[in-house]
Amino acid sequence: MSLLINQVKLGRNLLSLTQPLFLQPNRELRGKAPDVARSLKQRLDEISRAKRDPNLHFKVNIGLPHLKPSRGEEYSCRQKILRSRKGLQSLPNEQISLEEIRKEWLKTSAPFHIRAVAEHYNIFEDLFGEAFFLPRIPLSIKYEQPDGSNLPVYFGNQIKPKEAAVAPSVVFEGDPSSLWSLVLTNPDGHLSEKDAECVHWFIGNIPGNDIKKGEEIVSYLQPFPPRGTGSQRLVFVLYKQEKIIDFSSYRKSAPCLELANRTFHMKRFYREMQDSITPAGLSFFQSDWDDSLTEFFHKTLNMKEPIYDFDFPEPYKKPPVWFPKKAAFNLYLDKHRDPKQISKELLLKRMKTVDPFEPKKPEPKYPNALPEDNKLPSWVRVEIRKQRLKWGRYSDM
Repeated sequence: MSLLINQVKLGRNLLSLTQPLFLQPNRELRGKAPDVARSLKQRLDEISRAKRDPNLHFKVNIGLPHLKPSRGEEYSCRQKILRSRKGLQSLPNEQISLEEIRKEWLKTSAPFHIRAVAEHYNIFEDLFGEAFFLPRIPLSIKYEQPDGSNLPVYFGNQIKPKEAAVAPSVVFEGDPSSLWSLVLTNPDGHLSEKDAECVHWFIGNIPGNDIKKGEEIVSYLQPFPPRGTGSQRLVFVLYKQEKIIDFSSYRKSAPCLELANRTFHMKRFYREMQDSITPAGLSFFQSDWDDSLTEFFHKTLNMKEPIYDFDFPEPYKKPPVWFPKKAAFNLYLDKHRDPKQISKELLLKRMKTVDPFEPKKPEPKYPNALPEDNKLPSWVRVEIRKQRLKWGRYSDM
């Protein structure tokens, strides 16, 4: 029995050795690797999920129902597939159309794949809470670029704000007698409220699939992720309407550049309109800051550009002692000195080496080859070497 236990432990150790570990010298790793181990919060969340009652906590499908075709349609579809397979066997691989493969994918397994990707990006939970839907209506969304090319929107691809400055073209399949609504929302883009969204586009009462004939409730506004916030998600949600809906409570006068007026809650919107709308299509992209947003904030939104920085905690300093053993006294004193005083000394040293009326002296090709005064203390010679090699605080000199 003990031999079997040792073999199991050896197998676990071999599995852990296959994972890349980056350790500092003279350091030991305790427990699992950081990329394998879970934090305490993650473990507690898993325990709380396991204790949930499945009768109370479950996902609700609020999308369009799956309409099963008749037996005659299934038989004809199978016959077409068999004929196409027989034809493809006689054709070389170069003649297989990728567009036909994509169309077949959109009709069969695309809704399930798109749902899995959306759950990975936490789209449903942030927009609808405990609800989800299968996007059964494919959306073809493209942003036209100044050079004439088109930049498509897929499911999480990166698009810069300057590439999405103009409203995109949206194409989907719909009966001429049907009605639709399209909402573009950003669950990460509200600057003041934590659980609110910023609506970038809202078109309602779209007849058939003609977006231009729809009623513009909120005009289009390009993405504006502030500097330091990383990538933000912008989600297109297509709703199928049962009747003409009065969206006057959501209407905003164009161009609606006051960001507070673009506050939106997708969950509240669906709860209010759930008897008349059903989510049917989904597509989204990600966008992060670029240099065009500085002018956009100042001239278009007429506001100061927000910049987010991470406030790092101050490094821990041990309280000073009278006789610090095994510590270089100059480094020890600099640790407890005022940083402004150290910066002032560096500035004075730099000013001594710069003359506005003379050209800059050429730097030595081999700084370590210059002679040193052995009468100087060791710590002074070390500072001279650092200054010659531009190490540490002397990098800007």
